[in-house]
Amino acid sequence: MLPQEIIRRKRDGAVLTATEITAFVEGLSQESISEGQVAAFAMAVFFRGMTPEEIVALTLAMRDSGEVLSWAGIGQPIADKHSTGGVGDNVSLMLAPIVAACGLAVPMISGRGLGHTGGTLDKLQSIPGYDVMPDAATFRRVVDEVGCAIIGQTGDLAPADKRLYAIRDVTATVESIPLITASILSKKLAAGLESLVLDVKVGNGAFMAKAEDAEALARSLVTVANGAGVRTSALLTDMNEPLADAAGNAVEVQNAVDFLRGAKTGTRLEEVTLALGAEMLVNAGIVADLQTGLTRCRDVLASGKAAEVFGRMVHALGGPVDFMDNADRYLQKAAIEIPVLAKADGYLASADTRGLGLCVVALGGGRQRPTDAIDHRVGLTGLIPLGTAVSRGDLIATVHANDRDSGERAAQMVAASYGIADDRPELAPVIGKRIN
Repeated sequence: MLPQEIIRRKRDGAVLTATEITAFVEGLSQESISEGQVAAFAMAVFFRGMTPEEIVALTLAMRDSGEVLSWAGIGQPIADKHSTGGVGDNVSLMLAPIVAACGLAVPMISGRGLGHTGGTLDKLQSIPGYDVMPDAATFRRVVDEVGCAIIGQTGDLAPADKRLYAIRDVTATVESIPLITASILSKKLAAGLESLVLDVKVGNGAFMAKAEDAEALARSLVTVANGAGVRTSALLTDMNEPLADAAGNAVEVQNAVDFLRGAKTGTRLEEVTLALGAEMLVNAGIVADLQTGLTRCRDVLASGKAAEVFGRMVHALGGPVDFMDNADRYLQKAAIEIPVLAKADGYLASADTRGLGLCVVALGGGRQRPTDAIDHRVGLTGLIPLGTAVSRGDLIATVHANDRDSGERAAQMVAASYGIADDRPELAPVIGKRIN
């Protein structure tokens, strides 16, 4: 089956068969198809789109291009969550141990920071000794014994996606919803999941800034994942301000520890985390309805079971045995703290969330080039939620930096990222639509 014929058919708007798609992905994996042909295919899909059936076929072919994990012998339902990324989004750090404490097995394969958004793996590497790339036997043992393990993607999972994504990145075809869907889900399905919950961010700090684009992506992901045999639902969540009151690596880990110890009740972060937890429990069949799921999640938080699971996971993957009790001692601190003060009286009315994420990157907490090293110590804390009344000179955030110049520049960036108005703003709900 000639790759150029497959490209021609898609270019002309034809619906490709599963056989054609599988053949193209096999050529992609084996590198018998040139980069030019892969780029032409990606551009044809970008302009012509794909039917749900085509996207399912593409996703499954990419999943099967490498290893597909098996969890046979583990008694708990196998579940996971995926977020499209945001600023101050450390939900995975709390969510995995919460639902594990409720009876799920969570083999969570996460990524590094991308652009202005933070990466779960970068955050976890703030913890001394934590191994984000354990061998397969260790990964399985930790999931079996603890209930969850958060690690990085190995090269054996969906290798076809790695090559396709690299070519999409340089051919202006990253935004294609069929290709985004197949990229995300091929890796999740290769992890051997039985159920999945998607957190699709929308707003000025998300990759999908428009609600209609985020909803289209969410519907595509849910349709294709269910079509591939994984029970899946999605929540559209607001990213017009940072989700947590911290942004960075070590500072977000500390934030997660505080959350698991009950210090972040009544926050947007709590609302999103518990809502996703309830979705996971329903999708996995642990509970019959979302309200029961919320109650179960709250119970394991209040009892300390979720915090215990997180501590056990950290130690099982090489971190300190007493991390939960002494996180403040183990997490490195930046040399300088610089306050950010409100410039006027009024209400915090808007935030340039993407700008706040880029502020963390500029401090060294993210990557401007793929080869850049991460400074886990830097970041922002004490971020005040929108709608808060402030007076001129009130503290609205703190910058953690390792030199005075970069810290002062960051403080100016943070101050400029917030708008202050005379009237209290009407804010969007943190959780928008639910798609199942």
